[in-house]
Amino acid sequence: MAKQALKFKDSVAIFEQLKSQIKARKFSPIYLLMGEESYFIDELCDALASTILTPAEQAFNQITVYGKDTEVGQVVNLCRQMPMMGFYEVIIVKEAQQMRNIEKLSHYTSKPQNSTILIICHKEKNIDKRSALYKQCSASGTVFESIRPRDYEIGPWLTQFVAQKGLNITPKAVQMLTDHLGCDISKISNELDKLVVALPQGATQVSDVEIENLVGISKEFNNFELCNAVVTKDIARAMRIADHFARNPKDNPLLLTIMALFGQFHDIFIINYQRWLTKYKGVAFPDDMELMRTLKKSNVFFIKELKQTSALWNNRKVFNILGLLREYDAKSKGIDAGGMSDGELLHELLLKIFME
Repeated sequence: MAKQALKFKDSVAIFEQLKSQIKARKFSPIYLLMGEESYFIDELCDALASTILTPAEQAFNQITVYGKDTEVGQVVNLCRQMPMMGFYEVIIVKEAQQMRNIEKLSHYTSKPQNSTILIICHKEKNIDKRSALYKQCSASGTVFESIRPRDYEIGPWLTQFVAQKGLNITPKAVQMLTDHLGCDISKISNELDKLVVALPQGATQVSDVEIENLVGISKEFNNFELCNAVVTKDIARAMRIADHFARNPKDNPLLLTIMALFGQFHDIFIINYQRWLTKYKGVAFPDDMELMRTLKKSNVFFIKELKQTSALWNNRKVFNILGLLREYDAKSKGIDAGGMSDGELLHELLLKIFME
């Protein structure tokens, strides 16, 4: 049976386990940190670099090289040196994906030294899992595969990330951050670190007010509010937000807006289909927890709102709207756009949705 592909949530769980092991000073002779999501690779590398050796030992026994400027032979020679006045020598290879003939590191990983800890940071993609290097790193050390989150996975991660800082975050604040920063975990982490420092002493919650005041994202003019205005059929508010987006196109990319609307109507379609199954097929309507799993939502708040707004739309219209969104997704990428600006395309799209 083929091995199941690692998922983002699995990657996060392994990341947390490795952080605990590093804190407990349980080290491997080799760390192969690889994958598309750079945030977790950087965090683990920094944790290892600051934990294995004391600051005094680091001056003698910790060496960082970069793949583009380093030959494999140099790394092998460094790894075979003995530490000076300490138990470990730490060799960190950053941007290892740029190293020529990296597979030849297998000359060292086949027989690593107990006194050396080699940390390989291989970003953007994985090392070939069929290679001797990968197999030896897996057998003799620790391999971490950093998975990039999908759109629906970033919200739950963000909620958990904030909780680790002793705070909770409202669903609207989560949506505002993810709409503004997408799935870039590094950017989200940086913004949250700055936000936590700026919060008043004793604060326990991050809401849309804090996001607006401290991060600079408008709590009125964002994709969360636009989607809400559209699905509740508040034409005036939707057009007011669209006007703001048209005046600030760099801060409000049309493609992200279309993705947000598509996700909202996709969820409405699923809930209405469940209602149809209940009415005509006698299938029990799922409870809120089951709907959260089906729709991949992290908060029951979204489910309750979706059940209310979905009643305003029948699925024939929703199906047509999903088709419209696919059409305007192509136009946002310059296909048959007719020279219209993003602002003009958004206004036209919204009018067509409200005419359904």
